[in-house]
Amino acid sequence: MHQDEMELKSINLMEYFTVAWKRRWAIMIPTVGLAVLAAAVNFVLPKVWEVDAIIIPGKFLTQNQQGEFRHVLVVDPKQVASQITEKSYNTLIGAELNIASREFPSISAENLRDTNLIRVSIREKDPQMGRQILTALFNVLKSDFDRKIDVEISSLNNQVEQTKNKILDLENEIKTRENEIKKTQNDIKLKELDIESRIIEKEKTNKEIEADKNKLKITEQRIAGIQEEMKSVKTRIDELDKQQQKSLTEKKEGTETLALLLYSNEVQQNLRYFNTLDEKISAERLNIENLVYSIKSKEQGLRQIDNQVSQIKTTGDTIRTGIDSINNEIRTLRNTISNANNEIKLIEDKKNRIDYAQLVKEPTSSSSPVSPKKKQNVLIAGFLGFLLSVGIVFFRENLKNQKNEGRPKA
Repeated sequence: MHQDEMELKSINLMEYFTVAWKRRWAIMIPTVGLAVLAAAVNFVLPKVWEVDAIIIPGKFLTQNQQGEFRHVLVVDPKQVASQITEKSYNTLIGAELNIASREFPSISAENLRDTNLIRVSIREKDPQMGRQILTALFNVLKSDFDRKIDVEISSLNNQVEQTKNKILDLENEIKTRENEIKKTQNDIKLKELDIESRIIEKEKTNKEIEADKNKLKITEQRIAGIQEEMKSVKTRIDELDKQQQKSLTEKKEGTETLALLLYSNEVQQNLRYFNTLDEKISAERLNIENLVYSIKSKEQGLRQIDNQVSQIKTTGDTIRTGIDSINNEIRTLRNTISNANNEIKLIEDKKNRIDYAQLVKEPTSSSSPVSPKKKQNVLIAGFLGFLLSVGIVFFRENLKNQKNEGRPKA
């Protein structure tokens, strides 16, 4: 059964080849005719070139919360491509190039895969006009993109200006603090001079105390001398009293009155001298009291000077601590200025890294027309002619066979 089917198919194929060979001119002539007609039509049709360009939108540098920097596009390339395809910019370009909306060619746009690039293309009979249209499109896009970048640059410039003003304020504050330090250092010098003057006063007082102590020793020595002399006078008076008593007991005639008179005069002289020495002792003791009081007063003055010097030194230490504190504040302010300058450098770096919209590829026309495709159209026409001719031939042959089968046999 299978073999019979194979034989039957073989017979049918041979019949088809036979019919095709028999009607070969009926197949070839229409095929060639359609191909020639397609070639003639393609020759008459106007040539169309494809003009394309590649655009990259502007971008700027931003910093995220983690401190990482990355470039951000001012617009989404896919969105721009969609707007171009939806003819959002045709009116502006048409007005610029004086092209009526009904005559404006269609512009295709796409975001190249895995890139930030936008490819725009246009098919136009006049390549020069196509390049003008794409150039005008880029200018419109660039104007739109650059406005957004200018806003970002203006913001960065404001940040720089604010930071510079902050630096000026910090520098003025540093000058104020430095003037405070100078004034405080002058106060310290005055305190040091005050200490020096009090030390000089202390040395002078010490010398005065030493002199008073020497005077005190001399006075004490004088008192001791006077006391010795008073003892001597007292002894002399006692002796005179004894001699006078002795004379009175002997009661000698003639000389008794004279001796008593002499003893009495000498005793009185010694008493007067004794009283004089006693007055001197009193005066010297008063002098001692004055010297002791003077020494104590001066020693108290020394203690006051020491206390004053100690207070001045404490005040000086406090002032120096204040100077150290101000110096620390100045260092902090200088660090803040340094950070502000670094911030300005960072902002300037961000400005330098801003990229405006660019034409990665200038509008360029294709090296040859993209339409009409002569060879392709001729081949398609020839192929369609061949299929149509073969179909007609086999249809007519089939009708003929059906008619022959319907006739009665003789």
